[in-house]
Amino acid sequence: MDKTAEESKDSGAMKDIPPDAVPLLSGEEVKAYLEQDVTYLCLYTGTKVGKMAVTNYKLHFQSGGKQKDSVPFILEVPLCTISKVEKVGGVTSSSKAVDGRNPYGLEITCKDLRVLRFALRHDAHYLRRKMFEKLQEYCFPASNKLPYFAFNYREQYPDSSNGWSLYSVKSEFQRQGLPVEGWRYTKANMINSKYELCDTYPQLLVVPAAANDEHLNQVVQFRSRGRIPVLSWIHPESQATITRCSQPLIGISNKRSRDDERYVQMILDANPHAHKLLIFDARPQANAVANMARGGGYEKNEQYQNAEVIFCDIHNIHVMRESLRKLQDICFLPQLSQDKHWLSSLDQTQWIHHIKVILAAATRIAHEIESAKASVLVHCSDGWDRTAQLTSMSMIMLDSYYRTLEGFQVLIEKEWLSFGHKFAQRIGHGDKNHSDAERSPVFLQFIDCVWQMTQQFPTAFEFNEHFLISVLDHLYSCLFGTFLYNCDKERKNKDIRKKTISLWSMINLHRDDYLNALYVSTYNHHVLLPASSMRHLDLWIGYYGRWNPRMKSQEPVAERHKELLQVRDYLKKQVEELERELAIKQEKEKAVAAAVPNPTVSITNH
Repeated sequence: MDKTAEESKDSGAMKDIPPDAVPLLSGEEVKAYLEQDVTYLCLYTGTKVGKMAVTNYKLHFQSGGKQKDSVPFILEVPLCTISKVEKVGGVTSSSKAVDGRNPYGLEITCKDLRVLRFALRHDAHYLRRKMFEKLQEYCFPASNKLPYFAFNYREQYPDSSNGWSLYSVKSEFQRQGLPVEGWRYTKANMINSKYELCDTYPQLLVVPAAANDEHLNQVVQFRSRGRIPVLSWIHPESQATITRCSQPLIGISNKRSRDDERYVQMILDANPHAHKLLIFDARPQANAVANMARGGGYEKNEQYQNAEVIFCDIHNIHVMRESLRKLQDICFLPQLSQDKHWLSSLDQTQWIHHIKVILAAATRIAHEIESAKASVLVHCSDGWDRTAQLTSMSMIMLDSYYRTLEGFQVLIEKEWLSFGHKFAQRIGHGDKNHSDAERSPVFLQFIDCVWQMTQQFPTAFEFNEHFLISVLDHLYSCLFGTFLYNCDKERKNKDIRKKTISLWSMINLHRDDYLNALYVSTYNHHVLLPASSMRHLDLWIGYYGRWNPRMKSQEPVAERHKELLQVRDYLKKQVEELERELAIKQEKEKAVAAAVPNPTVSITNH
């Protein structure tokens, strides 16, 4: 069918792309461009008219255009941060703006809680369709069999900041004190070296020394997804441990495995100070019982006689997803009149309550390990969601290394990436199915818990809030290869270490931007047990409210941190200079004293 004159006109507007129209990253290309007649409908500041571009990495909008605004407004959204793109306006559209209007254009829902609206001319059908098609194509590369932009990103980072070399299984366990009696590494080229034992675990595991490879192969049959109990952390003095796994396959027939029971006893026997193994089941007890009907379950006291099961009451991924949806709704309320319902609306989301439950469980784990010298085994259903929340949070409380900038990166690599948290499914990287029931803010809750701790212990963490927000932003952006795919095996098959850049390469190259100016080393080797009651927890406005100008802080905290760091570095240099001058002065005084002969003392007897 031939284009109408209007379509031809709009087509020309779509193709004319000035070479400097959009600032581009290395490897980025403009795929669609509208130079005029695009209006950004902001809930808070009103409308802004400008130009819009879609690249293979981002959506770019800039106000001004021919009007030459004195201060242009720029909006950029990495395309993989977008979860849904909809056409709005017209008689068939059910989507309306908050003020009841129904403008003709596009509505974009983002994973970072933004909802963006763009209006076009009512007769610009061709333009809207083309922009919609380009967004659908490049926002969802996985659904369209396109590569993530991380594979096209060509920025060069120095070898000294190579994030892929940051984490090594053996180096990290050596830092913890291995080798020690009672634990061993799985043999090279044997168990799980080709992911044959468990395809969602790392290749190298630390297991009880008393368990041989044949025993491990028996235990793997009795744990969901083959995720057997393995070591995550060991106390440097007491040998108390944190081990992690998935639920046992008890089922409604109450099956048992002598091999699994003996293996759990081996974990307890490796700790000379403990007489009981504490099993922290992250789920509510009712959920654990319900899982028996699906072949799962939990450790029964009559079979695991030297173990005690403690249920942590953390709800499943579906409850958490709905809680975040409610939180998003209230964080974007544009009307000041709705402020009077803020606290009750926040309470109804249950978001802070879920954060409290996670923190409370992790705090109890840390307390049992540090004070009672107990060893703990942590699991949920499959051992890759709530399990990672509890192991990583308790390790932050117990081990000050994980509270440093480098240590926190290692913790994410170890407990989340190598142990198979399903980032691709939980985040929906490049997947157009925005209603997928597998999506859930599990990792976001972990980062929120860390932020809560930084508020209670503001001088104990080397990194700042900007670092935590940057990690979350690039969790969605797909600019780096770090959070792509679901497990270690998939990342290795995609060769991401050679074909993409690690997020930590960028972080460590710009290290000073992410440092906490208030950090002191006094807390090194101290155990931190945060207060987890609701009265001690806050909504993280710096993250959830950052798009709402009525919620975000008016104080530029990041800039203040940089200024404090500069003052700290200046004072540090001044102290070092004064110490050098004092040392030189003392040396001179010693030399003068050594050059002057001692006076002779005469004693006359009368």
